Amino acid sequence: MCGDRMETLTLGSRGPYVKLVQSLLSRIGYYPGAIDGVFGNQTRQAVIAFQRDNGLTPDGIVGPVTWNYFQSFLRGYDTYTIRPGDTLYKLAQSYYTTVNAILTANPGVNPLYLRVGQRITIPYGIDVVFTDIDYTYEILETDIDGLEARYPFIETGVIGQSVLGKNLYYIRLGTGPVEVHYNAAHHSLEWITAPVLMKFIENFLRAYSTGSTIRGYNVREIWNSSSIYIVPMVNPDGVNLVLEGLKPDNPYYNQLIQQNTTGLPFSQVWQANIRGTDLNRNYPASWEEAKAQEPSLGVFGPGPTRYGGPSPLSEPETQAIAKFTRAHNFKLVLAYHTQGEVIYWLYKNMQIPRAQQIGETFARASGYALSSTPYEAAYAGYKDWFIEEFQRPGYTIEAGRGQNPLPISQFNSIYNRNEEILLLAPII
Repeated sequence: MCGDRMETLTLGSRGPYVKLVQSLLSRIGYYPGAIDGVFGNQTRQAVIAFQRDNGLTPDGIVGPVTWNYFQSFLRGYDTYTIRPGDTLYKLAQSYYTTVNAILTANPGVNPLYLRVGQRITIPYGIDVVFTDIDYTYEILETDIDGLEARYPFIETGVIGQSVLGKNLYYIRLGTGPVEVHYNAAHHSLEWITAPVLMKFIENFLRAYSTGSTIRGYNVREIWNSSSIYIVPMVNPDGVNLVLEGLKPDNPYYNQLIQQNTTGLPFSQVWQANIRGTDLNRNYPASWEEAKAQEPSLGVFGPGPTRYGGPSPLSEPETQAIAKFTRAHNFKLVLAYHTQGEVIYWLYKNMQIPRAQQIGETFARASGYALSSTPYEAAYAGYKDWFIEEFQRPGYTIEAGRGQNPLPISQFNSIYNRNEEILLLAPII
């Protein structure tokens, strides 16, 4: 997310990137008022103070130059050139970080022999993944960049592209032989599930690098025995449509206007990808049965939700997930959604060994109910396809309750209820 690609923000601006700037300013000591996505006078004064302290023109406008300064904070690190007299201890103090964090980001550096002119990566003492903002695709990319810099031993990659060419990223935690897979944000209104997985990634990496535990679990043991493959945002086009609104330069602008027959804004109703296909009804498991349901659900073509597409795996997003799944030997999978505080584990009453037992363990860890799948969500989902194709346990975790999109104020509650599931899945 480069500064020159970001829209200029000024007094009166609104949206997810205003919220991002507000959250950042509050973390680094410049109070912008409420983190509400509205660029008011208090936010402007905080921007002016930041600009003045960093030698920028103090105009209160977040244009390309100010964005570029914000970028190092948003990525969570700076690239620093060693000067005479520098020590890692002094640098850690000036960047509000720790010597261990600097050594983790620079595995080849000898703290006793710093060379003048040597370039190193210094992580800031603030988290990479913010959990009080609207989580767009561009913010996801920035966070992955920041995690790669802080933890250069992690594996990241791209499993495919969305309809609009956005990358479908994966992050791998661990190097062990037992493989599991987690994904989130098949549905665009359910974007809150993406930062849930990204915050887990950050917490797991921090614990691994420091040799600490999470909830009593030995993270290094999990790392060495397992490989957790996470795709945090399956539907980036839809997520950005919900969070940023429909923009005139969107190549599907006219179709989307026609397809949204609800009379409500996209931010309140749009679950599908940018072509109006519900990705979690686009998998081959009983896809025909799902199509047969559509008229009874009031679905007669592409639209906000529950249209399964013209054929199974018709969409590049589901094609990528299916190909990625087939390329691995996943012991089990978790697909994150947001409605109901329940865990769905059954597909057509197929009795998969240990599936119910594992599901009951997840239910105890989270406080969610283990439940059979309701009629309108019984077919063509990712977990359905995984169970049918691989005869192994698959779970849809409905992590919240309320009207989609759930407010980001629910983040901490959702995360705390799911962290142990995410730790248990590779070792259960």
